[in-house]
Amino acid sequence: MITITAVITAKAGSEDVMRDALLTVAAHVAANEPETIGFFVSQDAGDPRRFTTYERFADESAMDRHNGSDVVAAFFAAAKPILDGDVVLVTARELSAKAG
Repeated sequence: MITITAVITAKAGSEDVMRDALLTVAAHVAANEPETIGFFVSQDAGDPRRFTTYERFADESAMDRHNGSDVVAAFFAAAKPILDGDVVLVTARELSAKAG
């Protein structure tokens, strides 16, 4: 399993726009990406400008398809002007998971 964790911080006052853009990606993934095993979006309880995604892919091909998709390109186009700093990305191989 390949995973990506992303930490994204929006400029003050842009939280709703960022949340909606992330949820648009999540809805697309749910409807169109069967090899994206999980796509989780969280908003920091202490700093609502900070969002985290945790993405689980069956393999590198699935990750590449997701990252190269039109919906991800549209997300970054919308997010770029409202980012407060760089997006922190960690790509990893999952070692353990508890499935619900």
